[in-house]
Amino acid sequence: MENSMLPDKYKSMTSDEMEGRIQEIKRKLGDELFIPGHHYQRDEVIQFADVTGDSLQLAQVAAANKKAKHIVFCGVHFMAETADMLTDDDQTVYLPDMRAGCSMADMANIYQTEEAWGTLQQIFGDTMIPLTYVNSTASIKAFTGRNGGACVTSSNAKLMVEWALAQKPRLFFLPDQHLGRNTAYDLGIPLEQMAIWNPIKGQLEFEGNVEDVKVILWKGHCSVHEGFTVYNVHEVRKNYPHMKIIVHPECSREVVALSDDSGSTKYICDMIENAPAGSSWAIGTEMNLVKRLIAKYPDKHIISLNENMCPCLTMNRIDLPHLLWALEMIENEEKGNVIQIDADTTKEALLSLERMLAHA
Repeated sequence: MENSMLPDKYKSMTSDEMEGRIQEIKRKLGDELFIPGHHYQRDEVIQFADVTGDSLQLAQVAAANKKAKHIVFCGVHFMAETADMLTDDDQTVYLPDMRAGCSMADMANIYQTEEAWGTLQQIFGDTMIPLTYVNSTASIKAFTGRNGGACVTSSNAKLMVEWALAQKPRLFFLPDQHLGRNTAYDLGIPLEQMAIWNPIKGQLEFEGNVEDVKVILWKGHCSVHEGFTVYNVHEVRKNYPHMKIIVHPECSREVVALSDDSGSTKYICDMIENAPAGSSWAIGTEMNLVKRLIAKYPDKHIISLNENMCPCLTMNRIDLPHLLWALEMIENEEKGNVIQIDADTTKEALLSLERMLAHA
């Protein structure tokens, strides 16, 4: 059952009332309830998370938790899917708002991917291994699993690309072209050896001899991170000459090249935490996280690389009313907003996830 319409009663409750009820249900359910929260979630939600982290951390923690019967995942759809596949059959995963998707994950569906794989095999033969960013649907993870590939996160992308290229001479990387390009470039693969697969046109975009192609990048992106531009970097350099710029590798190659550093959400958090007092930073990642870092480290000067950026709209869908609604359904033994992946997809996707977690 996939409820999507929030009942009216939650729209008339005050924040204090909702927070009180959430605390009450958390106390009542104890260890049977587990709430993982992604770094990009709103503060009003993250305050109730039992653990916060990036997608790799949360996937590992969800897999390790054997006590909780109910896992209420405060993130987006593909993360809850991953949690369902990694947890035991007697554990149930819920997504407080079923509309909390991911525009990047939606840029690669299984039909487009199978079509691409067939065409690319005609061009390159059996010389490719597929990798998918965890920001992808369960069916895409299953595709990589059954074709000998694996998942990656921004934390372990370099390790996984090295692993893949030790298996086959070519890499098919989806759905985020920027993470794929930045990772391959950092490992010494020139841009001239990277091609784009355009799923809308159903064709390979490459100028030159296709025999030279080492990496095929799916034409997808993160709408949030593509919002950080070369202009933003130049503005920060002009206005704050001594400020360090650190960005997520979902940003474009041009932005990453001009920045001082780049890395996963966890890497960015660790860098800011360990930076000396008085240091100044412009951060190119999701706004909820940047605001939280600004509040957490008042001894450092922190700004967003693009101060006109909005938070991730789909991450932002999960709010207090939706979190309380999910918890009250559990309390009332109603099965709403449950994420459940079928056995065949799970089996193949787990191959992909387990290959990733072995290198995490």
